[in-house]
Amino acid sequence: MSKICQITGKKAMVGNNVSHSNHRTKRKFNVNLFRKKFYWVEEDCWISLNISAAGLRTINKVGLDAAIKKAAEKGYLNA
Repeated sequence: MSKICQITGKKAMVGNNVSHSNHRTKRKFNVNLFRKKFYWVEEDCWISLNISAAGLRTINKVGLDAAIKKAAEKGYLNA
C-alpha cells in the first residue's frame, strides 16, 4: 500500500527536523491516510479507497461520483 491519496494525490513530503542548536536532519511528513469503503450508487457497488482526511472532505463536498471522475482524469486512481 503506497502512501498516496487516491482522491487528492497527496503524498509524503520531505523536510527537516530542526533542533534547538539549529542542527537540521532530514525527516518525512506523511499524509493522514486511512482505508475507507464507500458505496458508489451510480455503479451499484462498494469500493475501497486509500484516502486522506482532505480527500474525505472533498467527497463530502462534491460527492463520490464527481470526486472519482476528477481523480481518474488526473491519474490518481490506480484501479
